[in-house]
Order: sequence, then structure tokens, then C-alpha cells
Amino acid sequence: MAMNFDPFRELDRLAGPLFESRGPRLMPMDLFRAGDHYVLAADLPGIDPGSVDIDVDGQLLTIRAERTLTSGQGVKWLARERQSGSFLRQLNLGQGIDTERIAASYENGVLSVTIPVSERARPRKIEVMGSSADSTLRVESGSTSEDAASGS
Repeated sequence: MAMNFDPFRELDRLAGPLFESRGPRLMPMDLFRAGDHYVLAADLPGIDPGSVDIDVDGQLLTIRAERTLTSGQGVKWLARERQSGSFLRQLNLGQGIDTERIAASYENGVLSVTIPVSERARPRKIEVMGSSADSTLRVESGSTSEDAASGS
């Protein structure tokens, strides 16, 4: 006789909501630098792009999103593993970020946020200038520095 009742699965189903946090959930993300901007890629599958809210307050970037799972009238759930509710991620951007030009897009369940580095924070080359010809003391070969200083 096949056993349809799995006591461990039933225990997991009953205990799951007790241990589940009620606050906003974290969203997994990657962050990397590509040239003169940073790219943040956050996994938000099943999120309506209209529910995504991105704020910048000073140097604090906040991303909020909401996932609502539909439940029809008279539905009996057999498994419900996808999380619904609020998702939140906050990042301190630090100095050297152009907060006015931050842009975001959402495609295939991934939110991409492009964070440009400010012009003044970008690496740059400093040109080394030689001294001018007038201030350079030329010493002819064979003369010492004392001879050059005395004018001989």
C-alpha cells in the first residue's frame, strides 16, 4: 500500500510560516564596475515592474518591490514555495557617484541599475611638466658645478 501522507513534509508545511520573517525580504544581487559606471543586477522574478520603487536619498540607494501571488476563490494549495510580500535592498553609494544619472531597467526578472561614476572621481592622467629653459642651469661637459656657478 502506497503512503500518501509524508509526516516530514506536513511538519515543514506547518512550521514554515512560524519561522518565516514577516519583514521585507532581501533580493539577491550582483554588483560590478564596468568602465565609468557600476551595474547592480537584482533578481526579482515575477515582480510587476510597476511595483518597483528606487529612491536615492543623499548617498543611500533604496530598492523596494512587491510580489503578490494570486489566489483564486476555492483554491486548495498543494505547494506554495514562492514568497510574496515586500522585497528591500539598501546600498550606501559612497562618494564619487553621479546620483543624478542613475538609470534602471527590468528584463526577464532581473532589475538592472546603472550607477555612473562622477566625472571628478574618474581616474585621470596627470601630465608632468618639464621646467622652463630659462630656469634650467645648463652645465657644459667638463665643467663642475662650482665653475658653472661662478660663470667660468
